[in-house]
Amino acid sequence: MARTFVALASLVMLLMLAAIGVGTWSFILKMQGQRDDSLFILHFWLGLGTALAVLLVHCIIFTYFLGTGRWVKEVSIAYRLPDDPFYKETRYLKRRTFPPALFSMLIAIATSAAGAGAMLQGWHWTLHAVGAVLTIIINVWAFDIEYRSVARNAVVMDLVLDEVDRRRASQGLESNAEALAQDHPA
Repeated sequence: MARTFVALASLVMLLMLAAIGVGTWSFILKMQGQRDDSLFILHFWLGLGTALAVLLVHCIIFTYFLGTGRWVKEVSIAYRLPDDPFYKETRYLKRRTFPPALFSMLIAIATSAAGAGAMLQGWHWTLHAVGAVLTIIINVWAFDIEYRSVARNAVVMDLVLDEVDRRRASQGLESNAEALAQDHPA
């Protein structure tokens, strides 16, 4: 998941930079009296696509932590594993990760709304520009926390699997890998 997350976060950052770059270019041309509607439309679609991509990536993170946390809880119940360190750690990682992800989504929505306000309601352009800069800053902050949490969560899941294999071996049962190999022969 960490590699997938890096790819998605990088794509979102590139989209943000492209939307800001095209928007700035369009704004400069407009200030010079050389309005280019096709450039503005490109900025509009890049901005809209970027906002949706931001929402998608952070929702994937929400879903990932909800799913893996539930998996650790179910495995802990099935194998009578203690709450500490496994499930407790996944809860901590989820609680640490959700607020930055939510803030990232909210600032992207607010920036899009400010862009629509500037376009349709005559709001001052600085609201949209400041929102765009804040969107980048908050997403960089969130991506850092999310990446470290995803990486740590992978370690916790590996530790859970190791503990399950240890308990299975102590009862004379095959490991998870052996059981899976029997269910799905090569």
